[in-house]
Amino acid sequence: MPQAGSLCVWRIQNCLTFPAFRSGGAGAKVASDCAGAGVGRGGEGGGGAVSTATRAPPGQLCRAGSAGAEALASGGAASTEGPERPGPLQDETLGVASVPSQWRGVEGIRRETKSCQTARIATAEASAQTRKHADAEVQTEAPEPVSLQSVPQYDGPRLVAFLRRVEAMVTRELNKNWQSHAFDGFEVNWSEQQQTVTCLHTLGYPPAQGQGLHVTGVSWNTTGSVVACAYGRLDDGDWSTLKSFVCAWNLDRRGLNPQQPSAVVEVPSAVMCLAFHPTQPSHVAGGLYNGEVLVWDVSHPEDPLLWRTGLTDDAHTDPVYQVVWLPGPQHGHRFQVLSVATDGKVLLWLAVGAGRLQLSAGFALAVQQLPRSTKLKKPPRGETEVGATAVAFSSFDPSLFVLGTEGGFPLKCSLAAEEPALTRMPSSVPLRAPAQFTFSPHGGPVYSVSCSPFHRNLFLSAGTDGHVHLYSMLQAQPLTSLQLSHKYLFAVRWSPVRPLVFAAASGEGDVQLFDLQKSSQKPTVSVKQTQDESPVYCLEFNHQQTQLLAAGDAKGVVKVWQLSSKFTEQGPRETEDLDQLAAEVAT
Repeated sequence: MPQAGSLCVWRIQNCLTFPAFRSGGAGAKVASDCAGAGVGRGGEGGGGAVSTATRAPPGQLCRAGSAGAEALASGGAASTEGPERPGPLQDETLGVASVPSQWRGVEGIRRETKSCQTARIATAEASAQTRKHADAEVQTEAPEPVSLQSVPQYDGPRLVAFLRRVEAMVTRELNKNWQSHAFDGFEVNWSEQQQTVTCLHTLGYPPAQGQGLHVTGVSWNTTGSVVACAYGRLDDGDWSTLKSFVCAWNLDRRGLNPQQPSAVVEVPSAVMCLAFHPTQPSHVAGGLYNGEVLVWDVSHPEDPLLWRTGLTDDAHTDPVYQVVWLPGPQHGHRFQVLSVATDGKVLLWLAVGAGRLQLSAGFALAVQQLPRSTKLKKPPRGETEVGATAVAFSSFDPSLFVLGTEGGFPLKCSLAAEEPALTRMPSSVPLRAPAQFTFSPHGGPVYSVSCSPFHRNLFLSAGTDGHVHLYSMLQAQPLTSLQLSHKYLFAVRWSPVRPLVFAAASGEGDVQLFDLQKSSQKPTVSVKQTQDESPVYCLEFNHQQTQLLAAGDAKGVVKVWQLSSKFTEQGPRETEDLDQLAAEVAT
C-alpha cells in the first residue's frame, strides 16, 4: 500500500527531529522499532541517525510506524533487536516532490495597477465672421432731353477784319512783355495765407522760475511731440551749488498744463545743456556745471537716472556746454554721448552698465597744435588749453565736426585724427588733437555753431559780438557776416527743411528768422520772446513737426512758435541758389 509507506517515511523524518533521538534513550527505541520494521537504523550513545531508506512490505511499515508512534508517546525504551529484523538497507531513488509557491499568489493579489494623467489640454473653438454687407441700388430720375440751343450767327468777314487790324498791336505788346524782367522770381502761391509766426505754447516750471534759473537748453524728442528744457544759469553769480531741473512737456497730451511739466527731474548741479536720444523717445543726456555728463529716462520720474560719468579723472573739470548723441563705432544701434567743455576736452562716453558712462575716446585742444590758418590772438601766458563752447556735426561726413571756442575762432575737426594731444590732463585713454583748420575769428567767444543739412561745406556761427558768420569749409574767411544784435547772440540753427532759412536767438530778447532767398542783410521776421529784452539763450527746430520752433530765455520760459508755410515749404530753385552761394565762397 503506497500510502502507508509514504506515511512511514514522514514519521521517520519527524523522528529525526526530536532531541531525544539524537541523544539516545527513547529516541533509540523509536529508531530500533523502525529498523525492525525494515526502514532504518539508529545510532547508539547519542548519535543515532537514519541514513537510507528502503521500501519494506506494507504490513511491516505500518506496524513499525505504529510501534514508533506508541514509543514516542509513552517515552519508554525499546529493544534494538526484533524477531523479524530485515537485512541491510538499500538505496532507492524516489520521485521528485514539488511544493507549489504561495508567495507569488499572495503578491499577485496585492498587486495594484496605477496610472497618471497630464493636465487636461485646454482647447477653445472660435470663429470669425466678416462684417455684414448690404447691397443697395440707386436709380436716377429719367433724364430729360436737352434742347439744343441755336448757335448764334456771327459776321465772319467783320471778325476777320478786326483780327487783322489788331494783330500788329497785340504782337508788339507780347514781345515787350517777353523781354521784361518785372516778374522774375515771382511765384504764385495758391495756399491760404496766414500770420507768419504765432506763439503756440508758453511753458514754464514755477519752482525753477522762483529760483531765478534760466532755460539753458531745449531739445525735441525723436517723435517730435515732447520738448524738454534744462534749467541753469549763464550769468554771473555763485550758482554752482544751486539745485536745478530738467523738465519735459508732452504737447500732444490732452489737457496740457503749461505750468506743470509731464516730467520733472531734480539735478544737484546746474544743467548747462541737454539733448534727446536719436531713437529712444524718453532718454535725454545733459551736461552739468560741475563737469559731469548724465543720462535720464524722463518716462520714470521717480527714478530717472540711467548713467553718469561721475567726478573721476576722466570727467571734465569745467562746465559742459554741449552734448551730442553719436552712433557707436562698431554697433550702429548703440549710441555714444559726446561732450565739450571749456577745459579744452572733447570726450566720447559709452554706457557700460551698472549706471556708469565710461570714456571710450577723447580729444584735447592745445594752443600749440592749432593750425595757423589765420592770425589768432596770443593766449595768456601759461595757458595751453583752448576752451570749447559749442559743437556741430556734418550731415554728410559723420567724422567731421566744427567746434566753437572761447577764443572766438571756429575749428574744423575730425574724429579720425590720430595725432596725440600735447597736454598733461589725466585720462584713462590717449587724448588726440582733432583740429585740422582754423577759421577767421569773431570778436568774442563763439556760443553756437550749426552745419547746413543741405550742403556739405557750409556752416553758421554766432558769438558774443552779435554777428552771425556764414562759412565755407574750404576757406578761412566767412562768406558773409550779419550783425543781428548789439548784444550777444547765444544760438543759431539751420532750418531742417529750408536750405536758405536759419534762426538766431539774441541777447535782446528776439528770435530772428532769416530767408537768404529774400534778403541776406536783414531778418525776414523778428519776434519778441521777452518783453523786457531778457536774453534768449537757446532754440531748436522740430525735425518731425517742422512748423514748430522752441526757444528758451532768461525768464525760465520756453515758447513754442508755429511757423507759416513760407518757412517750411522749399522753393523751386532754393537748392540751386545754395549751391551757387557755396561756389562763390570757394572761388
